[in-house]
Amino acid sequence: MEAGSRCRTGVRCVLAIVLLPTLLITLVATGYAASDESRTEAYFESIRKDPNLLLAFLREMPKGGDLHNHLTGSIYAESYIQLAAKHGDCVDPKSFSILAGPCTAPAVPASIALSDPNLYAHMIDALSMRNWQLSGQSGHDHFFDAFGKYAQATEGATDKLLAETASRAASQREVYQELMLTPTGKDLETLARKLGEEQHWDADFGHGRAASDADFETMRQALLDNGLPEILTTARAQLEQAEAQRNAGMHCGTPQSDPGCEVVQRFLAQVSRGKSKDVVFAQMLAGFLLSGADPAAVPPAAHMSGINLVMPEDWYIPMLDFSLQMRMLNYLHKKYPRVHITLHAGELVEGLVPPEGLQFHVRDSVEIGHAERIGHGVDIMNEPGSLDLMREMAQNNVMVEICLTSNDVILGVRGAEHPLRDYIRAGVPVALATDDEGVARSDMTHEYLKGAQEQDLSYLQLKKMARTSLERAFLGGPSLWRDGKMVLMMKECTTQKPNFEKPPPACQKFLDGSEKARLQWKLEWQFRQFESRPWTSPFGSTRPAATE
Repeated sequence: MEAGSRCRTGVRCVLAIVLLPTLLITLVATGYAASDESRTEAYFESIRKDPNLLLAFLREMPKGGDLHNHLTGSIYAESYIQLAAKHGDCVDPKSFSILAGPCTAPAVPASIALSDPNLYAHMIDALSMRNWQLSGQSGHDHFFDAFGKYAQATEGATDKLLAETASRAASQREVYQELMLTPTGKDLETLARKLGEEQHWDADFGHGRAASDADFETMRQALLDNGLPEILTTARAQLEQAEAQRNAGMHCGTPQSDPGCEVVQRFLAQVSRGKSKDVVFAQMLAGFLLSGADPAAVPPAAHMSGINLVMPEDWYIPMLDFSLQMRMLNYLHKKYPRVHITLHAGELVEGLVPPEGLQFHVRDSVEIGHAERIGHGVDIMNEPGSLDLMREMAQNNVMVEICLTSNDVILGVRGAEHPLRDYIRAGVPVALATDDEGVARSDMTHEYLKGAQEQDLSYLQLKKMARTSLERAFLGGPSLWRDGKMVLMMKECTTQKPNFEKPPPACQKFLDGSEKARLQWKLEWQFRQFESRPWTSPFGSTRPAATE
């Protein structure tokens, strides 16, 4: 790096000075040839202002995992139209919502869209953010309306949704996904409302009496005694069946296997924070139990890794019940401390809610809701003591899942207004994520592109984010990194020249005992291969300098 040319940017110069010692230690610890990494970084800098070359480079760059990805939102509208046509669903020609068949006028068969370009185009626009500026709605409203419009097409199609997002992830050079989905259905909601009515939840809580841990314990026991284990048994079987069907549809384990078979998928149980208090608590408890909270009482789902609260934070019930929901999580965390929690928090902006509504969501999610990761965190600077809060998050390794495209189209937050660089300066772990790549019409490569172009992230910062995504993933086993900062590998795997194809016996034994470490090792291998390429311009220049 030429200090005279690059230090004019200020922030990048400071970050380079901070990162340099860490980089040197990492190169020694992992056996990397400094020339490979520095040459790759130099090439990245040389093409920074060329969006086409930058896109080609970033598409090939290893990206680790996507930790903030709603399963149904990850699917493109074109796929939902195909599914609706195949299932005999219908379309409302006014709203372009997909409806269950048989079709009754004015609804028409969804299959008509496959031969009617006008209907097809209108459906894609309605089911996604394509051309949303022409919809007459705000980006926020158009985005969240899309979920209800395509919901019918998701019925019975979980295996196909898993396959599509896995295949796309593989094409983006990802190795891991944590996918949010709702594992339980109407039976749980019916049971929760019945028990809530018996215990006067809606009548009492928020109307002169605060809920207590004793109230939560009474409801927990009532759910367990009145059919929750059976509901979870059904949910677990349905998820396992969907995974098996996904593997069969992708021909996993055969010579014809889809590259997506190599992507490890794990699940987060969604809790619909906009539903009634009793349903929210029941969904939380279901998510905890499916994630292995009490294996003796309720066997966990094999690949359920934790829970997350979803639905827009600015809606009435999520705002009204936010503090109550955090207390529910606090109770369940005390009861079942091993279950992982990540929370949407701070997906808000000035004007979307009253000023008071911007002042506590991130802090309460961390300090009361026990969130190990925060999704979005866009409004953090509106919270009192925000800098102290970020320092607290950094000290406790509370990661922020950064969704640049989503924050842009939903909240209008982009560029310097986004707090990403503030999180980085505070030392808070961060990683890029897609949120709802199908609805947003994006993918992980374009999240990295936004990071480079709009947030001025360097190659080394993007690389660190890829590593962080696996370091903070809810995966079993110890990390490959012994220091928590992704600088020094575990001693069993530390050599001057790691053989990523055939690790030493001690390292292989360690990897065999840790799913997390195996994926981290795979990512390091991918970076070794990526950075060993002869990065040169396709236009004839070789080994371009960072100042080109």
